[in-house]
Amino acid sequence: METKKLEIKNFNGRTYQLQTYTVKSGHAPLNKLRPLAIVVPGGSFTHLSVKEGEPVALAYVSRGFNACVVSYNLLQDEGMIYPDAGLDVLSTVNYYRERAAEYQIDPNKIMTIGFSAGGHVVSAANYLADEAEYQESYGYEGDQVRPNATILGYPLTDVHKVAFEIGGRADGALPPDPKLVDTALGVSPKTPPTFIFQSWNDPICLPTNAMAYEEALFKNKVKCEAHMFDIGYHGYSLATPELSTEDIFWQGNPHTARWFNLSLEWLDHLFSGINYDENKDKLTQLYQ
Repeated sequence: METKKLEIKNFNGRTYQLQTYTVKSGHAPLNKLRPLAIVVPGGSFTHLSVKEGEPVALAYVSRGFNACVVSYNLLQDEGMIYPDAGLDVLSTVNYYRERAAEYQIDPNKIMTIGFSAGGHVVSAANYLADEAEYQESYGYEGDQVRPNATILGYPLTDVHKVAFEIGGRADGALPPDPKLVDTALGVSPKTPPTFIFQSWNDPICLPTNAMAYEEALFKNKVKCEAHMFDIGYHGYSLATPELSTEDIFWQGNPHTARWFNLSLEWLDHLFSGINYDENKDKLTQLYQ
């Protein structure tokens, strides 16, 4: 596996860092095009959670993906969080699509995954991808930058549905666009199919974030799979014992850890090209 730390300019000219994890081979069975996982850690917009970055990227690499981790701009950086944080994600999609052969990826199987505040970033990016105002301002098209799938892990989607203030500069760092404050408002029929996992007892990013986002996906007829675990709290990443600290033992939970394999199954369904809804109308007719 080849790893690189890159500095890339986003569509706004801002430089951000990208850590890449690439498996390439001309020999079977590794000579296939691999899906791509773009990992966006959480961290309350004040830091980037280490355990929601590289460990997640490597987990997907071990299951046949190539991967990268996006270091998006934070509260302490100059300017507002958005649109740059979202543009960092869209610029990463564009970077890989333009270099699909170089990274041995399938440009039609690009997935973004965001945890906590990172969930806000990737869901905001999905809104920015197809909003004409931002397309015109920053010079991209939706098909160029829109991921093919998104995973939201215990996500923040509405900054008002969190149990604490997001940093002292949060008010000044958020834009006036309400759809970049509550990203459920930015869901449209073009929003990528989305997989969501959340814990009912999460005291930080309240479960109502995921619920509202799921409702918006349903109203816009966007494919979705959602898992609300009864336990897990917040910030558990892969929920494996090695990623829990001594004083937070509950973060290693085999029940909640099932989200990872479930996400792989969902992506396999999604990327298979099979129409699992072909009998939907027939079933509806049976009940009318």
